[in-house]
Amino acid sequence: MAKILIVDDSALVRMKCSQVLSSNGYSVIEAENGEEALEKYKEHKPDGVLMDIVMPRMHGITALHEIRKIDPVARVAMLTAMGQKAMVTSALKEGARDFVVKPFREGRVIDTIQRLLGKTKID
Repeated sequence: MAKILIVDDSALVRMKCSQVLSSNGYSVIEAENGEEALEKYKEHKPDGVLMDIVMPRMHGITALHEIRKIDPVARVAMLTAMGQKAMVTSALKEGARDFVVKPFREGRVIDTIQRLLGKTKID
């Protein structure tokens, strides 16, 4: 079972993502900011990360940069609100592999995670 780290300062977004991923066979770890994401990444070594861009304490792009220092091949997709094109571009340049626009559709989250993990279906 693949482990996915969900990072978002919104408990509601984390809950929705967690429900979608859990119901599709993924193990889920949650973090509410970039600092916590780094700790959880080191501790759990997830197979993939779905991370918000705008968060308190540590911005998502900064957290992405720090995670990629720990693991240069980390598989990270960003969660973003509409109108954050410049931030998405920065995240992609920093090594994010994909992004999901909020509010998201369940299918888009699953498709993104499957692409992130290089799979067309769940194990």
